[in-house]
Amino acid sequence: MTVLEKIKGGLIVSCQALENEPLHSSFIMARMAYAAELGGACGIRANSVLDIIEIKKTTTLPVIGIIKTVYQDSLVYITPTMEEVDALAACGCEIIAMDATNRQRPFGEPLKDFFAKVRSKYPDQLFMADCSTIIEGMDAAALGFDLIGTTLNGYTQESKDDITPNYVMMSDLVLNSGKPVIAEGNIWTAEQLQKAIDCGIFAAVIGSAITRPMLITQRFVNVMKGG
Repeated sequence: MTVLEKIKGGLIVSCQALENEPLHSSFIMARMAYAAELGGACGIRANSVLDIIEIKKTTTLPVIGIIKTVYQDSLVYITPTMEEVDALAACGCEIIAMDATNRQRPFGEPLKDFFAKVRSKYPDQLFMADCSTIIEGMDAAALGFDLIGTTLNGYTQESKDDITPNYVMMSDLVLNSGKPVIAEGNIWTAEQLQKAIDCGIFAAVIGSAITRPMLITQRFVNVMKGG
C-alpha cells in the first residue's frame, strides 16, 4: 500500500509542542503519536528531527515532517530552506511539508526556484504545500507539490480576515487543483470536520484540538468565565 493510500480518507494527528510549551519533549510527542495510532489515526504530523525519530520508534504510521526555523529576513518558518529539507529526508519522513505561501522566503529565493531544486534533489519524495489562499494552492499544484494543504489559511496577511476553517478554499482546491487536498487548521469539532469531508478533502490534519491540552483547557475556562 502506498503512502497516499494509507492516508486517504483518514485523520492525521499533529503532535507538536514548541520549546515554550509544557509538553515540549520528544518522549511525550512519541507517546501522543502512539495514542493517536491506537485511536485510529492514519498518520502523524510532527516538527523536528528528534521528535520524528522518537515517533517512528513508537508508531508504524506515515509521518508528515516539518522543521520550524526562524530566519531574520523572512516570515516563512515551516521547512524554509534546503537545510531543513535535507534533515527531514534523512530521518525518513514519508511526506515533507513546507510553507508554500507567496511571502518572501529566506535569502529572497522565490518558491518556484526553491522547489525546483528540492524536487530535482528528491524526485521520489512526497511534498505537501502549506498554503494560505486558493491562489497559493493552485500555484503549488502547478509547481508539482504532491499534496495541497490549507494549513496557513488565517495566518498570513492575505488570509488574516478569512473565516476558518475555510470550506470555500477546500472546495475550490478539491475541484480545481488536481491534487489531493489536506484540510488543516482550526478544526476543533466533529461538525467542522464533517463539513470539510463534505468538501471532498483527501484527508484531514487535526492538532490543537487533540494534542494541546493547555489550549483545550483555555477554551473551556473561557466558557466558564463567560467569554
